[in-house]
Amino acid sequence: MKTAICSGSFDPITLGHLDIIQRSAACFDRVWVCVSPNAEKRNQMFTPEQKLQLVRAAVAPLENVEAELWPGLLADFAVAHGAGVIVRGVRNVTDFDVEYQMALINRGIYPELETLFLPASPAYQHFSSSMAREMIRYHQPLEKYLPAEIIPMVREMTQKRKEE
Repeated sequence: MKTAICSGSFDPITLGHLDIIQRSAACFDRVWVCVSPNAEKRNQMFTPEQKLQLVRAAVAPLENVEAELWPGLLADFAVAHGAGVIVRGVRNVTDFDVEYQMALINRGIYPELETLFLPASPAYQHFSSSMAREMIRYHQPLEKYLPAEIIPMVREMTQKRKEE
């Protein structure tokens, strides 16, 4: 059984992320979505638990995909889940440079671990979680950016945050 990992901070999961996950699910027997809290990223909109909830809702239709929150190293997640491949979506050369460096680090930790780069689908090349957060903050329509299953959840989560 070939197992792959799609990882990210998913703040929130976008249609671009979901596209990479779906394409990975078509190539591998099992795909784990590793939701990383990523404490170094500032201005996070959602808690790690909320991110996991959103990811799980978005990937629910995919029978061979599961999601888990993981606060540690991605290479350790791969070992713990028997995965030999990390799938990373890349939108441009800047993404590739960053992801290539991470692939070298992960392979240094776990030499059997491969990284597969999938180019972003043209419809999603301009997508980012940062852009999605701006659309959420300014109450813009989200259908072009987020999976339909999570839009009501996102609205509810952000409304509750405002009320606190």
